[in-house]
Amino acid sequence: MKLPLNTDLSGKVAVVTGAGGVLCSMFAKALAQAGAKVAVLDLNLEAAQAVAEEIEKNGGVAKAYKTNVLEKESLQETHDAVVADLGTCDILINGAGGNNPRATTDKEYYESGDIDADTISFFDLDPSGVEFVFNLNFIGTLLPTQIFAQDMLDKEGCNILNISSMNAFTPLTKIPAYSGAKAAISNFTQWLAVHFSKSGIRVNAIAPGFFSTKQNAKLLFNEDGTPTPRTGKILAATPMGRFGEAEELVGSLLFLLNNEAAGFITGVVLPVDGGFSAYSGV
Repeated sequence: MKLPLNTDLSGKVAVVTGAGGVLCSMFAKALAQAGAKVAVLDLNLEAAQAVAEEIEKNGGVAKAYKTNVLEKESLQETHDAVVADLGTCDILINGAGGNNPRATTDKEYYESGDIDADTISFFDLDPSGVEFVFNLNFIGTLLPTQIFAQDMLDKEGCNILNISSMNAFTPLTKIPAYSGAKAAISNFTQWLAVHFSKSGIRVNAIAPGFFSTKQNAKLLFNEDGTPTPRTGKILAATPMGRFGEAEELVGSLLFLLNNEAAGFITGVVLPVDGGFSAYSGV
C-alpha cells in the first residue's frame, strides 16, 4: 500500500492486538511499512502468521504471537517473547474487540408482544453474551495496556492507540453492549491520556464510522449479497454516501503516532466516518 503520510517509525517496536482481523492487519502492515518491527497478536495464530508472513515478504520485520487479550498470563508470556524477539514496546495498538450475536437484538424497536414472540428482544439478551462483549472490548484493552505500557514508562516518544467507534458517541440500535463497550473505550482513552501525561506516553483513539468487515457483514448484507435495510439507513446517514475503505484509516493512524506532527495531541478520539457524526439527518 502507498502510505499517505511520511511517518518514520524506524527503530520502534509496535504491538498490535487483534492483528489477524481486516482493519488491524492493515494497521500492522502500515506500521511495518513505516519502519516499525511489528508484533502481530491474535487469538487465531494462523491468521496472525499470515499477516506476519506478508509483512516479511514485503521486506518488513514482524512476528506472530497467539495471545488471549482476556488472560493476563497469556499477555505476559507474549510480552516476554516480544521483548526477546523484537525489543521493548514503543507503540501499542489495542485493536482486539468486536460484537456477539448473544448481545444483539433482532429488531431495532421493541413492539408490543415481542417479549413472548419468537424474536430476541432486549429482555432476551444473554447476560453472558453482554459480559463477553464488554470484556472483549474494555478488558481486552485494559489488560494489554497494563502489560505493554510498562515498557513505555519514561521512554521518549511512546504511543497507545485504542480503537473506539462511532457508536461510542451515539449508540446504534440492536447492539447495546457493543455501543456501551466502545463508549467505555473512548472514556478510558481520555483517562489513560491524563494518567500517563507525565510519563511521556501519548494515548489517543480512532473512531471508525461504517466499514464493511467480516464482523458486521451479517448486519449489512443478506446471504445473497444484497444490502439489508440497515445498510440503506447507514448510507443515508453518511453524507459521503458509502462505506469507508480500510486504507482510509491509515492516515489517521500514522498522524496520531507521528511525534513531530501530533506531539501535543493526547486524549482525543478521532472520527473517521464520512461525515456521519456531523449529519443531523436533515
